[in-house]
Amino acid sequence: MSPSKRPIDSADGEGSPVTAKKQKHEPEEFEPRSHQLAVYEVALRTNTIAVLETGSGKTMISVMLVKHFGEELKKRGDQRLILFLAPTVHLVVQQYETIKVHTDVDVQYCCGAKAVDAWSIASWQKEVSTYQVMVMTPQILLDVLRKGFLNLDMVHLMVIDECHHALGDHPYNKLMKEFYHKSVLKPHIFGMTASPILRKGISSTADCEGQLSELEAILDSKICTVADRSEINMFVPSAKEVNRYYDAKLFIHEELKTKLRLLLDKYDASLVQLGKSSLDNYNDTDDIIKAPKKDLSSYYDKICHCMDELGLVCAIEATKICIDAVSSSNSTDRHDFVMVNVAQCKSFLEEVLQKLAERLPADFELLLKTENDCAAAVQKGYISSKLYELIQIIRSLGMPSQVVCLIFVERNITAKVLERFIKKVCFLSHFTVSYLAGGSSSVDALTPKSQKDTLDSFRSGKANLLFTTDVAEEGTDVPDCSCVIRFDLPKTARSYIQSHGRARQAGSHYVIMLERGNLQQRDLLFDIIKNKHSTVDIALNRDQDSLVSIVSINEDLGAYYVDSTGASVTADSSVSLINTYCQNLPRDKYFTPKPIFRFTLDGGYYECTITLPPNAAIQTIVGPANQNSHVAKKLACLEACKRLHQSGALNDHLLPCVQEHLDDVKAEKTGESAKGAGTTKRKELHGMTTAHAMSGTWAHQNDGIILQGYKLNFSCNRIGENYSAFILLIDAILDQDVACKEIDLYLIDKMVKADISPCGPIALDKKQQVDQGKLFQELFFNGLFGKLFTGSKSSGVSRKFLLSDNRSLWNTSNMYMLLPLDSSCAHKHDKVSINWKAISASASVVKFMREIYSSRGQNGPVVDSKCGSSETRGSMPDMIHLANRFAEPQSLKGVVVLAIHTGRIYCVLDVVTGLTADSPFDGNSRKQSSDTWTFSEYFSKKYGIVLQHPRQPLLLLKSSHNPHNLLSSKSGTEGNFVPKRSNGKNVSLNHVHMPPELLVDIDVPYEVLKSFYLLPSLMYRVESLMLACQLRKEISFCSSNPIPSFLILEAITTLRCCEDFSMERLELLGDSVLKYAVSCSLFLKFPGKHEGNYCYTYPKFTNILQCVASQQGYIRDAAFEPRRWVAPGHISIHRVPCKCGLNDNEVPNIILDTISDKSIVIGKACDRGHRWLCSKTISDCVEALIGAYYVGGGLPAALAFIKWLGIDTEFEPDMVEEAIRTASGWTYLPKIHEIETLESKIGYKFTVKGLLLESITHASQQELGVFFCYQRLEFLGDSVLDLLITWHLFQRHKDIDPGELTDLRSASVNNENFAQVAVRHKLQQHLQHNSGLLLEQITEFVKRLEDSDENKYMLLSNGSSKVPKVLGDMVESIAGAILIDTKLDLDKVWEIFEPLLSPIATPENLELPPLRELTELCSHHGYFLNTTCTNEGDMNVAVLEVQLEDVLLVREGREKNKKAAKGQAAYLLLKDLEEKGFLHSRYASKGTQAEEKIASHKESVEKSGSLMLDIEIPTPAKHGEVVNSKNVSVPSPGKPVALTVKMQKGGPRTALYELCKRCQWPMPSFETLEWKPSGDQMNECTEGGDANRHMFVSGITLHIPNSTIIKRKGDRRPDKKSSQDSAALTMLYELEKLGRCQIEVQQPAERIS
Repeated sequence: MSPSKRPIDSADGEGSPVTAKKQKHEPEEFEPRSHQLAVYEVALRTNTIAVLETGSGKTMISVMLVKHFGEELKKRGDQRLILFLAPTVHLVVQQYETIKVHTDVDVQYCCGAKAVDAWSIASWQKEVSTYQVMVMTPQILLDVLRKGFLNLDMVHLMVIDECHHALGDHPYNKLMKEFYHKSVLKPHIFGMTASPILRKGISSTADCEGQLSELEAILDSKICTVADRSEINMFVPSAKEVNRYYDAKLFIHEELKTKLRLLLDKYDASLVQLGKSSLDNYNDTDDIIKAPKKDLSSYYDKICHCMDELGLVCAIEATKICIDAVSSSNSTDRHDFVMVNVAQCKSFLEEVLQKLAERLPADFELLLKTENDCAAAVQKGYISSKLYELIQIIRSLGMPSQVVCLIFVERNITAKVLERFIKKVCFLSHFTVSYLAGGSSSVDALTPKSQKDTLDSFRSGKANLLFTTDVAEEGTDVPDCSCVIRFDLPKTARSYIQSHGRARQAGSHYVIMLERGNLQQRDLLFDIIKNKHSTVDIALNRDQDSLVSIVSINEDLGAYYVDSTGASVTADSSVSLINTYCQNLPRDKYFTPKPIFRFTLDGGYYECTITLPPNAAIQTIVGPANQNSHVAKKLACLEACKRLHQSGALNDHLLPCVQEHLDDVKAEKTGESAKGAGTTKRKELHGMTTAHAMSGTWAHQNDGIILQGYKLNFSCNRIGENYSAFILLIDAILDQDVACKEIDLYLIDKMVKADISPCGPIALDKKQQVDQGKLFQELFFNGLFGKLFTGSKSSGVSRKFLLSDNRSLWNTSNMYMLLPLDSSCAHKHDKVSINWKAISASASVVKFMREIYSSRGQNGPVVDSKCGSSETRGSMPDMIHLANRFAEPQSLKGVVVLAIHTGRIYCVLDVVTGLTADSPFDGNSRKQSSDTWTFSEYFSKKYGIVLQHPRQPLLLLKSSHNPHNLLSSKSGTEGNFVPKRSNGKNVSLNHVHMPPELLVDIDVPYEVLKSFYLLPSLMYRVESLMLACQLRKEISFCSSNPIPSFLILEAITTLRCCEDFSMERLELLGDSVLKYAVSCSLFLKFPGKHEGNYCYTYPKFTNILQCVASQQGYIRDAAFEPRRWVAPGHISIHRVPCKCGLNDNEVPNIILDTISDKSIVIGKACDRGHRWLCSKTISDCVEALIGAYYVGGGLPAALAFIKWLGIDTEFEPDMVEEAIRTASGWTYLPKIHEIETLESKIGYKFTVKGLLLESITHASQQELGVFFCYQRLEFLGDSVLDLLITWHLFQRHKDIDPGELTDLRSASVNNENFAQVAVRHKLQQHLQHNSGLLLEQITEFVKRLEDSDENKYMLLSNGSSKVPKVLGDMVESIAGAILIDTKLDLDKVWEIFEPLLSPIATPENLELPPLRELTELCSHHGYFLNTTCTNEGDMNVAVLEVQLEDVLLVREGREKNKKAAKGQAAYLLLKDLEEKGFLHSRYASKGTQAEEKIASHKESVEKSGSLMLDIEIPTPAKHGEVVNSKNVSVPSPGKPVALTVKMQKGGPRTALYELCKRCQWPMPSFETLEWKPSGDQMNECTEGGDANRHMFVSGITLHIPNSTIIKRKGDRRPDKKSSQDSAALTMLYELEKLGRCQIEVQQPAERIS
């Protein structure tokens, strides 16, 4: 045999874990032994149970079968599956790894850690189609088969590991009986076991035969074993058995145990006494008392067991373990009553620990130092003789490097205690000890992950000794295990065989510890060994042909099948399914939905009646009678499952429908289109809708046309500031609310009001008026905001006048004219007079430019001939020679001119007599090495123009500039600048000097030029209103009062637009309207569904908003960019090329998820109109439109819009009547007095009293036979109050920003506020419930609320979990009841509830949560808030730190709830900051004083440079928590902080902020000033371009606490933010020099638009 082909012996065992191996491309080969081949050949022919010793290679036989059947399936193209079943998770993983290494099949394993319970049928089908072999536990397969997700017809081979479990009540047994034996196409079976007998033993040969036959019948297989044992004995190591004896117990400790028993009785009585109060009538308090009593008994038993078996020292360890368990089990969300019981348990254990410690000397641990000391400890009863013997055995094992020892114990507590004890034995310290404890229900058990980690550590040799329970008996493969010690005897032959097989190393030992003279132990061991050998002999010598199965595999009490899916439930599994159904029903702290079983006995037969919770689909089920009560219960549950499925509460896979969508819900989209819909993480590419009213073809027609005229009149709030009126000519009739509109435009220091009014039809002559009007528009929009020339020297393309040919610049999708009106008719509304003189003059200028550029030569344009002959020129020496005429100097001021060489438009400010063309040029950006150019030289060398009149004075011109966004009052810092005259060189940056002969007089009033700067913003707003009207027409809601277009515009405008309005307020309202509409519809349409169905379905409605919104193109999601705005005939010079690869505005639904490219710019459109939108923006916009329709047309309009979206919220009026009829059936007469009292408190008399009774009935009343509760009404009432309060706040506070409105709603619409309303009006007295815990919490809450001395916030945040949610729910359900009783009269509900809810939050009394207030305060002042949360027992500890310039403020909060702990610490920090003058902006009255205090404080710090102030901060008396603030010296800088600085806008500032945050420095402060050049700096400005731009310079100050203050200044930049980036970058470089940071510069990535 080739050693290279054969794996190590351990690989033949029960699934070698192969922990260090990875999946290989080629499977590892192995050569099977003869006994493996013999069994393999049998298993190929028939279903087989392989009974072989541990380590004999059963798993490798199964691997051979997997390979054979896998190849067979692949050849046939058969898609059937191979299943490998193992009873435990660690065995599943172990067998999976073995198959993965030794085969090339696609294999996967399934376990609970992969959340397979939540997998859908699609998930299972995907797995089955992907993998050929699946390894799993039998319970997973059983669940999947019961759900109908898979069936056994899909399985070709099923390997069953540790198959002896099929004899008991195990999933193996249920799997075979429920599915295998009933299937037509049965899979091939291969079972594996080392011990086919499951029970404690065999009483006779017949008994053994019976158990073997039963196993064969269940598995439909025949047992196969190997007769010739020689090969197995040769290759499979067998541990040498050794018996070690220990003395009988020397100490019984009866006296001590008696004392502990008395102590237990005392605490038992104490717990009973705690329950004897007003709460003792409630079942839940009885359960709470029983639980700690059971725990006390369990703790006592564990401690006494360890005392008897291990000694006093170990009893102390056991007590400590129990105390740890009590401490770790404390929940942060428990009631005081529960916590008192837990405290009682802890007190009991602490007293036990004290009594045990009294029996030991203070230095008893010294007795564990040497072996002699341990022997003395045995004599004193400190440790048991059994434990001492174990110590002796461990000492004899040898060197730790050679020891891998498993020590089996019976109990989990024994394993934990021994592990702790051995670690304390000094002379065994060279061993590494661990423990393994299983059992999911045991508090001492390890989690599956911890079990796996422990086993991996043991296998790898990191641990030498492993104390374990029977969890490690079966299948656990430890190839190097040198010794197995049975500290506690095995109870069965199976346990003996399995644990014996764990000793796998050659020469290993199997040590059994026995008590001397204990005949019972001796007899047990004898029977176990006898059973082992008998089983093997009988299995070998059976006559298979003569055997007859003695078990019926078709025992079945009945089953229910779903034909459509194959799902099934049997009587056995029905109880579990009913419990699962109830667990998925809505619940709270005081009510756990569960079935109630009641039995009646009649004539020897039991009849079971099941009562399901009130929110279940059905309430009562009576099952068939049976002589056995347990069987009667199962049959009743089976009947309940059947009825629940028929009612729709269980789906066709027999799963609870809590997570299923309600029937008849039409508005739902699934698949990829709905994935992530409505979230900010999802990005979508959409086009932009254009206004149809702007389109036309008239500009390309040759005939005269008639257009609709709309006058644009401008009036400025500054006296004497005039603007020319314009007329908008368009081929469409605008809606009234657009045609008659006033729009405010905000300039730098003034406001202009634009008034739009219709003028009626305007007829234009094609030949003259249309053509001239088009030229006028082309000249001014391109001359002011674009370019009149194409090409340049640098590009190699010759310069050409843009308007020199007849090519059309007009687009049919954007076609209108803007023409000036005659100023003499500006205020005459009855007549419109277009200024055709100015328009004609502009057309003449275009003609002039065409002529000079058509006749230009190589040296530039020919312009001289236009001004007359030289004789004429000579006779007019005082005249100014312009390019197209002569002019007197005094007449030039205010004249609009065009530069023939650049095409730029200017306004003449003055004639500068001291400057001529021979003067030095003052606009040259180049640094000349020789003499500076003159004006003549400059124009000659740059433009090839030879000036004809170099000695005439230059003109001072005001440059045209880019248009600005004038729509927002917040950005009123830009606009037209007031001209400043100057005769010197220190001219304003937007002023230039120019020779007159290069300028063409356009002969247009200056007021017309000024108006042009208003038109981009005005037309953008008009176009937006047109789009709003267009959307309104698409929605087509018919009403006498249409929804205002501006309201719709507000609803489609996001915050990114930086307008004075946005969708935020309307979105808040629309969310409430939609919530009400959907909730009302669900409530009325599905009266049989419970609140959980509603709560799950509502998000489905809101998520589809994004899917159903087909009007994404209307959304405005980017600020108006005037530079990119173009008028008809205007060519944009600020282009954004499309990089989407799409050819038109219509784009497919392109979606990016969270991993999308971060370079994507949200909202910004390319030139084709493509832009990326957040999915949430689309959903928010739809909600805002709902809000707009609610504001403009009330609830009917909003509902009509919701219906237009495709969301079906309509219902029939008789559904309301049906809801009223249902509530009328509730019996209220026994409580009529209580109902009348409650009605008087509410202020409303119910027509249907049953509605009020339902609204105050808690689900815990189920135990008293009540079949209804308030949950459905609470779901409805929540939406009612949400809408009513939001609408009230929306109307009452119209001037506050959306964020504050949201805060007001959050403060008003929350359960805590409603709970206070209930207590304020004493509504809690009428709550119908059956929970002692609820009564206790309500009583405590009322008491705390009535304590006027307690701070309101501390009341809520210190124990927000203690605010009974039930009280708020009751208020909401009463609102829902009134709504139904009034037949959906919202006004009536508000009339009743407004006084109940008063006082409603206002901006003046709004209380922000302390943590929120602290965060905003720190952000405002530039301080970072550092938060650290830890756990100390059952308490959450939150430490909050704020570093000021001179002191580190530290506060600590301690609460059971993490949120409450943070709130408490934040509350205290706010007090500290208030002492220093830091106040939130909402405290306006204190603001001035606070700011003065802060300024004074900062000034003193800055003067000192690095000052440590020792300020004593007052400590509020609260709970005694640690609250001291402290001064902390900042240590010297260590390792520099690594930073990546992105060289894009905002990048340096972000990097600096990140550094400050990580170092906890205060934020840097910036001071930005506008830069004005001095005379010497003017040459650095470029003509027409840079000379017209504003420049800014920023200084930066950084205060490093307790160190230094650093001040730096950045370079000048064209805008404030860029200048601050420059200053931040300068500061970062300075900090790098100081060793504070290490910078890596990253250049910006190319953006996608």
